[in-house]
Amino acid sequence: MLQTIRDRTSGLVAGFIVAIIAIPFAFFGLEQFGGGSSGDPVVATVGDQKIRESQFRRAYEQRYRQMQALMGENFRADMIDQTLFRQAVLKDMTQEAMLKQYSAEAGYLASDALLFKTISTAPVFQQDGKFNTSAYMNFLANQGESPDAFEKRLRESIAMDQLRASVVDTSFAVPLQVQQSAKLSNQTRNLSYAVFDAARYLSQVTVSDDEVSARFERDKAQYTAPERIKLAYVELAQDAQADAEPPPADVLKVLYDAEKAARFTTLEERKARHILINFGADKSAAKAKAESLAAQLKGGADFATLARQNSDDSGSKADGGDLGWVRRGQMVGKFEEALFDLKPNVVSDPVETEFGWHLVRADEIRPSLIRPFEEPAVQAELVSLYQGRERQRNFQERLEKLEQLAFEKPTELDSVAQALGLTVQTTDWFSRAGGAGVAANEAVRTAAFSQEVLSVGENSKPLTIGDDRVVVVRKSEYEAPRQRSLDEVAEVIRTALRDEQARARAKADADDVVSAAKAGTSLEAAVQAKGAEWRNVGPVRREDSTQDRAVIEALFKLPRPAAGAISYGEASLAGGGIAVLALSGVEESLPESTALGVQQQRVREMLAGGEFLGYRKTVERAIEVDIKQAAQQQPEAVDPES
Repeated sequence: MLQTIRDRTSGLVAGFIVAIIAIPFAFFGLEQFGGGSSGDPVVATVGDQKIRESQFRRAYEQRYRQMQALMGENFRADMIDQTLFRQAVLKDMTQEAMLKQYSAEAGYLASDALLFKTISTAPVFQQDGKFNTSAYMNFLANQGESPDAFEKRLRESIAMDQLRASVVDTSFAVPLQVQQSAKLSNQTRNLSYAVFDAARYLSQVTVSDDEVSARFERDKAQYTAPERIKLAYVELAQDAQADAEPPPADVLKVLYDAEKAARFTTLEERKARHILINFGADKSAAKAKAESLAAQLKGGADFATLARQNSDDSGSKADGGDLGWVRRGQMVGKFEEALFDLKPNVVSDPVETEFGWHLVRADEIRPSLIRPFEEPAVQAELVSLYQGRERQRNFQERLEKLEQLAFEKPTELDSVAQALGLTVQTTDWFSRAGGAGVAANEAVRTAAFSQEVLSVGENSKPLTIGDDRVVVVRKSEYEAPRQRSLDEVAEVIRTALRDEQARARAKADADDVVSAAKAGTSLEAAVQAKGAEWRNVGPVRREDSTQDRAVIEALFKLPRPAAGAISYGEASLAGGGIAVLALSGVEESLPESTALGVQQQRVREMLAGGEFLGYRKTVERAIEVDIKQAAQQQPEAVDPES
């Protein structure tokens, strides 16, 4: 009963979809594949589907905004490698498209019944243990998406999840694997180690000017300054506009009459219950059962009790068939017609829909109610509505004028700003990799380094940078890529050389200590002779968080020592130092049976993940993917002086 689902579900639909897909890369809606035009170039083809530039940009902006929201004030545009970021987004899109095609070709599908069950049993769509009547439709309306489009995407997502489950859910781990994994997870290793801090050797290092010059000549290509640009721009924002003066009463009355039905009228609502009898294999038998139940109800049987005992609607039977409050237009036609023809507490005859036979009852009726024009809250809402529309209308008019003036005055922005009452602003320097303010927007950076703005020196077309925010940009200053001079980078090189030499000295001392220990010298004595720091830690586990992670990872890669012997190793530390490790013993034990059960699940999930990755390789071989170069990298630098 898909229409019933639409009427009675609620919750965060997007979060539910993520939960049921359970595929790491299935989060870009590709339902618009196959559209586009010559003005919207193809950036990749996946089988018989095309990913166009507009789709890619939407996905890119979505991922970029997610990163900004996740990192908050710690986000910096220069942290992102734009080429790798673009490649990652496009790869996610192609992988989803591959799985969608492959699952369809392999025959995976979501029937009406499965779609109904998936939505109706999801806790996210329930409120107080039952479906909410209108939240589902309201959510779709807010998203600008039709129920058919949503259900189509949901069917595709379920089909992809079926494909994934066919691999993942059949994976298993044998007892020996679980025991070996548990022993490794439960293993402890006895650790001692010394730290040779590179910073301690800096005072022993001297770097000459000749060494700096030689390194500069050797790696000169690394010491280039990327091209960068400053933009002048004007910004038009709808929320920056002043509200219009409240209109006279006659204007508000016209607006009220136009909006009365949709905004100020509460439609008749009926609190509905139903009992659903699915057709099953015998439609006539199902009807006979419905008629028998109808006779019992007319004889005084309790509706809620019969619903709990007999209804095939899993979403409402536990609540005695309660569907909540229903308005016209929310149910399938025959069901709704019967419901709104009933008097309170009267049960309908069996009603046939495509999903079965229904017995329907209207428990309560809320009549239609129209809020009067004179009501103060209505007046305030009308004023707000009028001002919002005036603000939008004014914004659109000014946007059209901005586009016209920017085109007519392509070489300057001052007159454009003056005509619209705006201010010409200037960005800081930024590169193709990113910037601050408006330059953090991908569309602005693309326009900044375009032929139109960078080489010709004209204004850009209006660029949307947010909800009802538009900018027009033009080049203010530009610096082409250039080779930095030795003087500019000498101290950077000198510091790098000093760090390298300090690390080399730390490494040499660490190697000497290991050699001495292997020759029979006490490791602790050898460390003390070198003046390094000695740490006697004791037993540690793989998940230990009190020691440097590099030390723990190196420790658990060392070979198990013979009885009474020691295994030695080294680890490179984040600060440039070297750690010399001594492994003196390994202990293993099996955990209790409860922990073994948890370990079995972990091993199974690990194996399942590996098997699905392998299965994806099969999908990739079956579905041809052609990624165009344009979507993988930024355009080549343009030198406006050439």
